[in-house]
Amino acid sequence: MDIAGRKDLREANLKGTDLRGKNFQGADLEKADLIETDLREANLEGANLKGADLFKANLREANLEGAYLIWADLRWVQLEAAHLGGAHLEGARLEEANLEKADLKGAYLEGANLINADLGEANLERATLKGANLEGANLEGAKLETALLEEAYGLSPDQLSKVKTLYNAKLDEKLLLALKEKCPALFEKPEYKE
Repeated sequence: MDIAGRKDLREANLKGTDLRGKNFQGADLEKADLIETDLREANLEGANLKGADLFKANLREANLEGAYLIWADLRWVQLEAAHLGGAHLEGARLEEANLEKADLKGAYLEGANLINADLGEANLERATLKGANLEGANLEGAKLETALLEEAYGLSPDQLSKVKTLYNAKLDEKLLLALKEKCPALFEKPEYKE
């Protein structure tokens, strides 16, 4: 069955399917079963994946810009170097997810569960993480310029001391004071070029 290019895939069972590089731009995959599905380099830009089950799916280098992943199950998912700019991940389950070097610029992660997620070198510039759980998350080298981290929980000064930048980031006062004393350079305007 050729499903690439189809727009209505609500509640479809695509478990374990090889969909590498396929085009699902703007597709409706709400509540689809995508457990262990291979979606490497797939185009899911603007797709609706609300409530979809992507447990252990492989989305390396996939384009998910502006996609709706609200309440999606993304536990143990591979999202290295994926494009998630402006994606809606509110309430998503991202425990143990690998988001290393992912582009989450302007992504909405309110209330997302990121326990033990790997966000190493991820771009979280302008991302909203209000109410997100970041307990044990790896943030080493992550860019958090102008990110909204107020009311995020599970964050420690040790985790945040390893990020690339916190320039203009919004943090709870207790964390802000501890980090400004310990790592003032994190709050300076970064000099890297995009």
